[in-house]
Amino acid sequence: MFLAPALLAFGVFSWFPIGRGIVLSFQSVNFATESVWVGVENYAALVRDSLFLVAWRNTAVFTALSLVVGFVVPLILAGVINEVRRGGHVFRAIAYFPVVLPPVVSLLLWKWFFDPDVGLANTILRAFGGEGLRWIYDPATAIPSLVLVDTWASFGSAMLIYCAALRGIAPGLYEAAELDGAGFVRKIVHITLPQMRYILLVTLLLHLIGNMQVFTEPYVLTGGGPNGATTTIALQIYDYAFRYNDYGAAAAASVVLGLVLAVATGLYLWATRRWSGNDN
Repeated sequence: MFLAPALLAFGVFSWFPIGRGIVLSFQSVNFATESVWVGVENYAALVRDSLFLVAWRNTAVFTALSLVVGFVVPLILAGVINEVRRGGHVFRAIAYFPVVLPPVVSLLLWKWFFDPDVGLANTILRAFGGEGLRWIYDPATAIPSLVLVDTWASFGSAMLIYCAALRGIAPGLYEAAELDGAGFVRKIVHITLPQMRYILLVTLLLHLIGNMQVFTEPYVLTGGGPNGATTTIALQIYDYAFRYNDYGAAAAASVVLGLVLAVATGLYLWATRRWSGNDN
């Protein structure tokens, strides 16, 4: 009885749309004419669409770079802030500030920041004798630029989680390690990381799922350009639906994305259970 309201909410707002999306993926749908059952034709069309494959490649590159940068930076920052004896709460508030900013507003500021002519990024480079870059307007630097923006916008949440985990480690462990002659690196490897293992595993999984669904940054900053260099799978799904008016293809692409995330999550959970020694 107590679960019923939550189950009803999930059914109406989550499970039903998922089921409806799966059905739409087997239909030709534009919501202007009657839907026609086309079987797996939408999925076959995705395979034939070269831009769909490019979107997956861009998503994979963005996810890999974001995991390397966006996962490590908050951890390092949390370690530094945790060592601050006075005013640590001020630094935590400053680091968390980007999270509370409206995403579109902050992204429009970043778009000005990356402007090749008058943007602050190139102004700083030229002030130190360097040459300006085209940042989000160059296929070679567009995705790394989006990774920088994504890391800046989201590292505050992970940083706070890491700070809480670091405070939960018993100081006596470090004191015992120091008595045994352990240095800074050995304390990190043998105490900090093992004690934070499960927190790190969870945040890594959340990073993986979130980065593979990145949409706002490429939509606002680049629109998928230049020349499709930043078209991600989520942005491609949006284009199928709202640019090409092909909701069947959009639903099929969404199902593919959901399956990929489900498989990746399953493999990740299996691997982490093996690594942690828990096969249950």
